[in-house]
Amino acid sequence: PTEHEAPVLSTRAVERKTHSTAVQVASSEDPTRAQTPPVDADNQLEEDCQLFRQTAMPSPKKQQQFQQQNYVATYFSIDVECVATGNEHNARDVAQIALVDQFERCLLNVYVKPPEGKKVHSYLTPLTGITEDVLSAHGVPLEDAMQHVRAALPPHAVLVGQNIAKDVEWLRLEEGKDFTSLVDLAGLWRVWNPQYKSWSVFSQDHLVKTLLGSDVGEQHNAALDALKSIRLFNYFHYLQSGQGGGEAALDAAKQKLLESPPEPSFAKKNPSWEGVCMGNRKTCTCGAPFFG
Repeated sequence: PTEHEAPVLSTRAVERKTHSTAVQVASSEDPTRAQTPPVDADNQLEEDCQLFRQTAMPSPKKQQQFQQQNYVATYFSIDVECVATGNEHNARDVAQIALVDQFERCLLNVYVKPPEGKKVHSYLTPLTGITEDVLSAHGVPLEDAMQHVRAALPPHAVLVGQNIAKDVEWLRLEEGKDFTSLVDLAGLWRVWNPQYKSWSVFSQDHLVKTLLGSDVGEQHNAALDALKSIRLFNYFHYLQSGQGGGEAALDAAKQKLLESPPEPSFAKKNPSWEGVCMGNRKTCTCGAPFFG
């Protein structure tokens, strides 16, 4: 691909360390910290998720590929996981940040310590995978984490994600300064529902399960969610292309989303977790306002 041109449906995840250091940043000077360029493969998302959790270093052959190929990305997925620092559904603080580019290179995966003096009411571990031990061992102050985010994120970046505006708000990134624009997957994959005469939007889990054919668990991880977002973004543009079948194929995929019954979310199944309201509008236990 040429500069700023994304390959469609790159299906191989990155091989990198994800828990061995507090901060992981791709570096052109250090190819062992860079990512594999996209290759054609038939690997399922489950296998790729395992690669994210492993601590394997790239092979010498892949290190040589890093040095020979220079892919310039335009699209980046940034994802945030939070812990609860209060009982209300709005009481959340950043605990993990990940950045993945359109070529599925994980440029950043960093855990963040709770703010000084703030008590963590729940790590929401079944949902986030985050524990006190993880943050104690690997967490850095948010200010330090944001220095790495801004170093890894070019100003020309178009940010992609599920409800991406919320991640941007948590990180206090500025449009026109830290990035160029946003693409919300909820809007990209929305479907007109003739039964209710309104637009239907879907969770990332429903999109991944229905479109990519991969089972998903309740437990999230910022790096994995960012990878999923890039896959869904690339898949949308693949279907739009002649290779993917064009608008007819895209319409068929959207119809499948509408016809497939979604699994209930963690918040729907658990209106409250460890005394913390999970923010389901119909079963809210705290009475705090909803924004957006």
